[in-house]
This record gives sequence, C-alpha cells and structure tokens, in this order.
Amino acid sequence: MNADQHYTEEVQRVWEKLKELGYEGEILVSDKTIFTVEDASRAIGVPEEHILKSLIFLVDGEPVLVLMSGSNKVDIKKVKKALGGRKIKMAGPDYIEENFGYKVGGVPPVGYNIKMNALIDEDVRKYDILWAAAGNDHAFFPISPDELVRLTGGTILDIKKQ
Repeated sequence: MNADQHYTEEVQRVWEKLKELGYEGEILVSDKTIFTVEDASRAIGVPEEHILKSLIFLVDGEPVLVLMSGSNKVDIKKVKKALGGRKIKMAGPDYIEENFGYKVGGVPPVGYNIKMNALIDEDVRKYDILWAAAGNDHAFFPISPDELVRLTGGTILDIKKQ
C-alpha cells in the first residue's frame, strides 16, 4: 500500500490546523499502523513513553482533551478534581467520530471544531520530542512539550495513575 493512501481528509484537517497555529514541523505517514501505543512505538522506532496519547473524556458532559505519555494511564479522579467536575467518563469511539471526525487510533492533540480544555501529563516534559497521531492510524507528527502546550493551550499537571 502506498503511504499517500493514508494522507486522508482527517490528516489534511490536522495539517491545516497545525499550520494555522504556526507549527513548523511536518506530518509523516507510514504504511505501518500507529493504532496502539505499542504499534506507534514500533512504527516510529521510539520508546512507548515518547508516544503522545490523545484521549477525550467527558467531564460533566463537556469534552476534555487529555494528553498522556504513552506508557502512562490516566487517573480519572485527578482529571475530575483538576476541572472541578462531578461526573467523568471516557468518550466512546462513536462519540469521538460523530462529534470530531476522528477514529480511535488517530485522535490528534489539535484539529477540533471547538475549543476544548486540554490537560497534559507532566511526564511529557521528560522528553525532547513526542510523537502524536495526526488524524488517522497511519499519520503522526513530532512535537516538543513546549510546543504541545502552546498549540493546545493545555495545562501540564499530574494526572497519571501511580
């Protein structure tokens, strides 16, 4: 399969948002899937902790972007507390696709039609470069922790399970 076949409308949407925000890097496309952290680690050739997981949670019904180092798990109680929420649940694949147009495995940290709160796992600061999904399970891009904060307007805090 040709890598060009993986440069979809979703990837183009992420690319346009990245350019609009002043990102100076590039989107890379692989024939290998990046569907899971393990897949991404193998496809890109970096340790799992360098993969950026972009997750969407619903806090009191409002979508929130939670960005994690690949090897970490989210502590939903910490997320709920950080946002002063009462109810929290992970958004399902159907919700994400219907509301944002991305499938699980390709959920990016940018490229949404609404402004979402973004919470960023403090462990991302341990790495010079993270690798984020760019709209589908074959496209990704490098980003520094500082650039991630700038592009998402996110807040870095301790939101991982111990």
